Amino acid sequence: MSTPTATPATYTSIPISGADVISRSFHNLSAAVSSRRPWPEFVAADVFHRPDSLIVAGERVRKNASYFRINYGILILGCAMISLVGTPISLMVWVLTLGMWLIFYFFREDPLFVGGRQVSDRLILLCLVLASVMAVWFTGVLQNLVVGVGIGLLVCCVHGVFRNPLEDDEARLRESALTH
Repeated sequence: MSTPTATPATYTSIPISGADVISRSFHNLSAAVSSRRPWPEFVAADVFHRPDSLIVAGERVRKNASYFRINYGILILGCAMISLVGTPISLMVWVLTLGMWLIFYFFREDPLFVGGRQVSDRLILLCLVLASVMAVWFTGVLQNLVVGVGIGLLVCCVHGVFRNPLEDDEARLRESALTH
C-alpha cells in the first residue's frame, strides 16, 4: 500500500487571449477616464486668480497638474486630435495608433500571448514605437501634432498658473493617494 506524497504547489501564468487583454485594457481605460475631476470643477470661474509670484505660480502648476492630471491629458489629446482634423486619414491613423498604445501598453495588466507564446514587454514597446514612427512617416503630420500638443500644453499651463488650488482639492488629492 503506497502513501500519497505531497507535491509542492506551482503557480504558472495562464495564457490570456488577445481578446481578453483588449477587453481588460478597455475596462482599465474607462476606469482611468472616470477618475478625472468633474469639468465644472475644472472651469469654475471663482477659483481663478493671478498668482502673487513666480514661486506661487510654479506651486500652483505642480498642485493642479497632480490634481487634474486626467483632465489635462484629455485636453492635450483633444488639441492633438483637433490639429489633425484637416487630414481625416491621418486622424484615423493616429486614433488607431493611440488606441494600440492604450490597449497594449498603458492599460494592459496581463501578459500577452500570441500563438501560445508570451510576448515580452520590450517587444510590445518596440512594435508600438515602430508603429508610431511609421504613422508619422507615412502621414507627414509631425508638425501638426507638435503644434496641437504645444497648444494643449500651453492651455494646461495657463490653467495651472491661474487656478488657485483650494484646500478641498489638496485634501481630496491626499485622500486619493492614500487609497491607491
